[in-house]
Amino acid sequence: MPFQSILFDQPEHTLREGREAAPDFFADLNLDQLVEWIVAGKDEYALRPFFFAPLRDVRDIQYRHEVMRDLECKEVSDLIYAFGQDMRLMRQELAQGAKLYYKHQRQWWFVDAVEAYGRATASLLDGLRSVPLHSRGLIALRSHLAEYVAAPTFTALVEEARRIKDALADIEYCFVVRGSSVTVRNSESESNYSVEVERTFEKFAQGAAKDYRVKFHDTVEMDHVEANILEFVAALHPEPFAALGQFCAANQKYQDPVVVRFDREVQFYLSYLEFIGNLRHAGLPFCYPRVTCDSKEVFSDGGFDLALAHKLNAEHVPVVSNDYCLQAQERVFVVSGPNQGGKTTFARAFGQHHYFASLGLPVPGRAAQLFLFDQLFTHFEREERVTDLRSKLESDLIRLHDDLNRATPDSVFVLNESFGSTTLKDAIFLGTEIMRRILELDALAVYVSFVTELATLSDKTVSMVSTIVPDDPAMRTFKIVRRPLDGRAYASSIADKYRLSYGALKERLAS
Repeated sequence: MPFQSILFDQPEHTLREGREAAPDFFADLNLDQLVEWIVAGKDEYALRPFFFAPLRDVRDIQYRHEVMRDLECKEVSDLIYAFGQDMRLMRQELAQGAKLYYKHQRQWWFVDAVEAYGRATASLLDGLRSVPLHSRGLIALRSHLAEYVAAPTFTALVEEARRIKDALADIEYCFVVRGSSVTVRNSESESNYSVEVERTFEKFAQGAAKDYRVKFHDTVEMDHVEANILEFVAALHPEPFAALGQFCAANQKYQDPVVVRFDREVQFYLSYLEFIGNLRHAGLPFCYPRVTCDSKEVFSDGGFDLALAHKLNAEHVPVVSNDYCLQAQERVFVVSGPNQGGKTTFARAFGQHHYFASLGLPVPGRAAQLFLFDQLFTHFEREERVTDLRSKLESDLIRLHDDLNRATPDSVFVLNESFGSTTLKDAIFLGTEIMRRILELDALAVYVSFVTELATLSDKTVSMVSTIVPDDPAMRTFKIVRRPLDGRAYASSIADKYRLSYGALKERLAS
C-alpha cells in the first residue's frame, strides 16, 4: 500500500482537518495544560488537533509505537530534525519572497525555496538509507521518497532550478553613475583595478589604519535604484530572466503533498519525545503500554500524573508513583482516604494514562496494559456559577445523567468527589445509584469518594486507599494502595470534611 501518513496505518483513518476543539474532559484531567506544554514553540505545525483525536484501532496504535521506537534512535531523530530545519528554511524563503515588491526578486527567492526543498527531500532519503529502520511507517516513507526523488518530475525540477541560478550568476554587467543618471550596459571585460590599487599601497602600510569604507545596509528589500538597475540588466539578458519567470509560473505547486504532510505529522512524535525527555533524564520511567480492546484487565507499574510530574520536576521535587491493577471481573477503583492524600492525582493519572495510550504514545510507568476506550467521561467538582439557574447538585446530576446515557461498555469514567455539596446521607444514596449504573454497563471507572460503602457494592469494585505516615496521621505519603478502608486512621479527616470534628461542632453549637 502506498505511503500516506506517518500517523495512521490505515489511510481511511487519517485525521479530518479542522478539528480544533479539545474534548470536554481535558481540563479535569489537566490534559489541556499538558498539550500546551507539549506543543509549545511549534505553532507553525498546528499540532493540537492530533492531540484531540484518540485512535479507535489497535493497529494504528501499534503503528505509532513502531515509529516512536525508531525516532528514539538518535541517528534517526537527527535526520528528521535536519529535514525539519531545511523545510522551515524553505517556508521562510517562500514567506519572505511573497512580501517583496519587485518581481524578479520575488522569483529569485522562489527558486531558492525550490532548491532548499530539493536538498531537504534528497538528504532525508540519503539519511534514511543509511540507518536501520524497523517501523512500517518510516520504511514506507523511505520507499516513497526513493520513488519520488528518482521520478523525472523531481529531477527536472531540481536541475532546472540549479540551471536558472547558474545562468543568472554568470551574468556580468557594469553601470556608470554620473550625477543622478545611471547607465547600465554589458560588461566589456573591464579590468578590476581594486586588486592593483591594494597591491600598490600595501608597501606604505604602517600598522592598522582606520577603515573609511562605507558600509552598506544588508537589507532584503531592494530600493528603487537597485530595482531599476535589475530591470535594465533583465532587458540586456532577456533569456535567463524569461526562463526564471517561466519556471516560477510552471512550478507553483512543486511540493509533494505526502512530503509536506510528513513534515507536519512527524512533529507530533518529536514534540512528545522532547517533552518527556526531561522527565526521563530525571529518572522517571515511560513505557509503551499494551493497548487492548478485548480485555479490561488493566494495570500500571509505577505510573504517575504527567502534569504534576512536569511541575514537580521543574521545582526539583521527587515524584511519587503508584501501581494499580484490575483483574478478572474487576472494573471500578473506589479511592478513599484523608484529604490531600493523592486521591485526585491518582484518578487523573488513570485518565491520563488511558488517553495518551489511545494516542499511541508512551505513558508514565515501567509497564502498563490499558483499555482502548470509545468515550472518556469525567466529573470533578466545579464552582457554582451565579448565572446558572440550577443548583449545583442539580447541574451535577444532569451532567452525570447525560454521560451515563451516552456511555457504552467500552467507556471509561473518572469521578472525583461527586456530590460533595450535599449531605452524607444523600451522597451515599446518589453515589450508590451512579455506581450501580456504571457496574451495569460493565465500564471501567475510578471513583474518588469518602463513601466507603461504594467499595463493597460488588465483586467488580476494588478499594484503594491513600496512606499516611503510621506515626503521624497528619503526614501524607501520597501512595495509593489496594486494601479496604479500616475507618479508624481517617476518622479525623472525615470529621473535618463534614464539619463534625470537636472544634467544628463547638463552633456550630456556639453560633
